[in-house]
Amino acid sequence: MANRAGKRPSESEMTTARLMMPTDANVLGNVFGGAIMRYMDEIAAIVAWRHAGMNVVTASIDRMNFYAPVYVGNLLILKASVNFVGTTSMEIGVRIEAQDPTTRKGTHTGSCYLTYVALDEEGKPCPIPRLIVTTSDERRRFKEAQARRRLRETEHASHREV
Repeated sequence: MANRAGKRPSESEMTTARLMMPTDANVLGNVFGGAIMRYMDEIAAIVAWRHAGMNVVTASIDRMNFYAPVYVGNLLILKASVNFVGTTSMEIGVRIEAQDPTTRKGTHTGSCYLTYVALDEEGKPCPIPRLIVTTSDERRRFKEAQARRRLRETEHASHREV
């Protein structure tokens, strides 16, 4: 069982960059949304794993909006951190940027929130360290994540009734 003592978001946050290659894109050089989502899920899973200290699985991905295109040759910069922790699940926020490596001009291309559940050795959900928020930005993200969690729970309950 995990130690519920708590961890700060900074203990598990990550930033990574990937060069977008022709295999990530269509014939016109636009990077596939699915490729971006894969890389987003990978970094978010690593952040969740680092926070939980054990295996995690993706439980849900909130709506994904693409604000601007990403092209072959761009650096895809992904910034991820823990926003909220429940008993066995946590929300990871990911900011997605495209950067021209020559000019270093960056564009915010998307953001997404993913929920992960920690699993024990038997594949059952298990408790994870709570989140210790201290900065005003961390507190804001935590409160916003709480609101999203309430919405997800309401939507989940309405789907069960159908």
